[in-house]
Amino acid sequence: MNENDFAKLVRQYSSLIFTVCHRLVKDYHEAENLTQETFLAAFLSIDRFTGSDYKPWLVRIAVNKSKDYLKSASYRTTHAYDSQMTDAIKPVTDRDMFERAETLETMIAACQKLPPPYNRVATLHYVEDRSFEEISKILGKPVKTVQTQVYRARNKLRKMGSVKLT
Repeated sequence: MNENDFAKLVRQYSSLIFTVCHRLVKDYHEAENLTQETFLAAFLSIDRFTGSDYKPWLVRIAVNKSKDYLKSASYRTTHAYDSQMTDAIKPVTDRDMFERAETLETMIAACQKLPPPYNRVATLHYVEDRSFEEISKILGKPVKTVQTQVYRARNKLRKMGSVKLT
């Protein structure tokens, strides 16, 4: 893969990768850093990629980078809570973080299995956490159409049974 092709890959998936990182680490700036690290790691190992779809591969790299960051000493020391706030805030445990990552990965995989146009609206709504209005602008569709497609996608995801939707 040449640099132009990789640049297209970055443009195509940077929003998704940022969203995955941000949902896991809950820090905008760190999510930006992790997005860059994800694409750097992908670039350095692109010659070993044997699949046909880059999306799940990139998501897996992003999740792993995010997990590594959350386990790192710099995260634990940077995010130490004020002693007065400790009682009011439930700390995020490694188990919570891994469960959140697994849930997100399961949701991404389930959304990818949906037929068009439901796969796209489900990913935008449930994975990237976008509003109906934002999805409407991105896809160039009326808000009501987006709402209907999200509703139908939710029903299809429930029938699949692999994800829990509230």
